[in-house]
Amino acid sequence: TTHVRGHVPEWMQIHNATSPHKETFPAPYETGWGKFDKLLMLRCLRPDAIVEAAQDYVILFLGPAFVEPVPFNLRECFDSSSCTTPLLFILTPGMDPTADLFRFAKQSDAKLEAVSLGQGQGPIAATMIAKAQGSKAHWVLLQNCHLAPSWLPHLDRICTDMAAKPSGVESTFRLFLTSFPSSAFPVAVLQMSIKMTNEPPSGLRASLMRSITSQPVCESAFFNRNTAGVL
Repeated sequence: TTHVRGHVPEWMQIHNATSPHKETFPAPYETGWGKFDKLLMLRCLRPDAIVEAAQDYVILFLGPAFVEPVPFNLRECFDSSSCTTPLLFILTPGMDPTADLFRFAKQSDAKLEAVSLGQGQGPIAATMIAKAQGSKAHWVLLQNCHLAPSWLPHLDRICTDMAAKPSGVESTFRLFLTSFPSSAFPVAVLQMSIKMTNEPPSGLRASLMRSITSQPVCESAFFNRNTAGVL
């Protein structure tokens, strides 16, 4: 703090910079401090810039692969599941997996029924699950679980019963859930489920990768299905 009070213009230059983590620190800290020490100081000066600075730190010491999002692959997640293992989508702002799920269900020759939880939708969801458990290739999607905190204990019992008695569930049944992070979400369901998230891409490269690896563009049939003269 003594150095900051005596060298206000130099520290203000870092504070006011667009990318403060790329600025040169006042002597003797530019050479006397390590990269992590500078991160700690930046956390005090500009906490809003710490995420970008931390990403650069990880890239420097571990490589860019550790900060680039892994392309979302619904097929791999599905193959890791079972009829008693819920598949939980942890929602992020601006991302909704519903369209991808319906497309994936169609490709898998499965019937997907969806219900958005909320006031009075719990009993409908329970009936839908009970019916689908005995049908072949019948899937259920419960959307926005965070909006029905009073019904989540019932969901906990449903999932626990499925895990305890797998013989009573059709092997091709799947239960999909979507929810924003919520303290009301049952811990047991969270532990037993396969958890997925599909964050919005950041940057041009990530956006292009998301576009060319998403359904249906990633399939060659998408480009070959139209006949000549038909749009």
